[in-house]
Amino acid sequence: MMSSKRSVVGVAAVACLVMVTPGYAQDGNRTVGQYQCRDVMRDSGANRDVVIAFLHGFLLGKSGRTEFNLDGLHKQTDAFVERCLSNPDEKAVDAMTTVKQ
Repeated sequence: MMSSKRSVVGVAAVACLVMVTPGYAQDGNRTVGQYQCRDVMRDSGANRDVVIAFLHGFLLGKSGRTEFNLDGLHKQTDAFVERCLSNPDEKAVDAMTTVKQ
């Protein structure tokens, strides 16, 4: 049951990442690196949460790890938001990578 919930969340995260930045989705393929902190910070509520969750999952998958700590993710999310507010032109994936180190 938990695996199917994660799959659904993963698909929803990708779909929402595309939906929350409509200018990017309309004219072809994009990369995660094209999204700036300002793109994430312009959204609010569930849309922002989904994008942040996507970034966590993207970097977790990229690392090859399958385990994560929820308290650690909460702290990293807070640090990511603060970093993005201070650096709106930074790539969102770079900001998340930095706070995860």
